[in-house]
Amino acid sequence: MTAEDIMTSNPVTVSERTTIDEALRLMGERDIRHLPVVRGQDVIGIVSDRDFRSLGLSLVQDAATSQTLRARLRDHVGDLMAGGVVTVDTEATLKEIIGLLLDEKLSAVPVVSPGTTELVGIVSYVDVLRALEDEVD
Repeated sequence: MTAEDIMTSNPVTVSERTTIDEALRLMGERDIRHLPVVRGQDVIGIVSDRDFRSLGLSLVQDAATSQTLRARLRDHVGDLMAGGVVTVDTEATLKEIIGLLLDEKLSAVPVVSPGTTELVGIVSYVDVLRALEDEVD
């Protein structure tokens, strides 16, 4: 079983210039937890629900904090995402993907065409669990 077999093809993406507010809204509308960040067709990063928690959304308690948060939501996703995105290509095996998710403490990994940075899909831990579900008695 390879990444191509279990990935979500054509995932929802954002550009590095997408505002944090827009990305949050998109994740809520689509009920997703990971957004690959692309420049053209090339994956340059990924943001997840964990990245947005770092903004302190649940800590808004006063007007000053609220105002700071509103300003932060106008920032771009490129300012929030971590650099050095980890990817796999379509031929990565399920075992390789699991090892990568565990070793790097990731919950999802973008899938690219072999030898490129062109995004073709995404594999999350949920995709891995679905692939293994039939193997469990």
